[in-house]
Amino acid sequence: MYAIVEIAGQQFKVAKDQKVFVHRLPEAEGEKVHFSNVMLLEDGKNITIGAPAIEGAAVEAKVIKHLKGDKVIVFKKKRRKGYRVKNGHRQYLSEIVIEGIIASGAKAPAKKAATKAAAKPAEAKPAAAKKTAPKATEDLSSKTVAELKDLAKAKGIEGISAMKKADLIAALS
Repeated sequence: MYAIVEIAGQQFKVAKDQKVFVHRLPEAEGEKVHFSNVMLLEDGKNITIGAPAIEGAAVEAKVIKHLKGDKVIVFKKKRRKGYRVKNGHRQYLSEIVIEGIIASGAKAPAKKAATKAAAKPAEAKPAAAKKTAPKATEDLSSKTVAELKDLAKAKGIEGISAMKKADLIAALS
């Protein structure tokens, strides 16, 4: 059984217990990684091709270590011009071992940061609504011109850009 999966922006043909060198992954050494962008899956005689990815298929791997690849020399030259530039480069890599290929029913691990970020805007909306609506007992003269313009926008008052502070207070009252 093998699969073609996208890992760190590149496509790899992987099989169980295979070691692969990929571009540096953010996970620490020893952590498990879950790749759900599987393009092709082959198990014996059946070949499944995704459009662009197969729903429910996944590849599970474990990060073995982080390392740097071999040095690559980049040499540029323009003949008869005296132009020569020599640069070197070593790519940051992660060595992973494929622990398993799941054909269907794989669930992507829920990211904690995504759930926290989704919860914060929902909590912030009621607080923002309280700030924008002026109370009847509020003293509008203590607010700045920018705050008064925001309140006027929230109420739908037009032509506030040319108004002075006294005109804005009169319009909001």
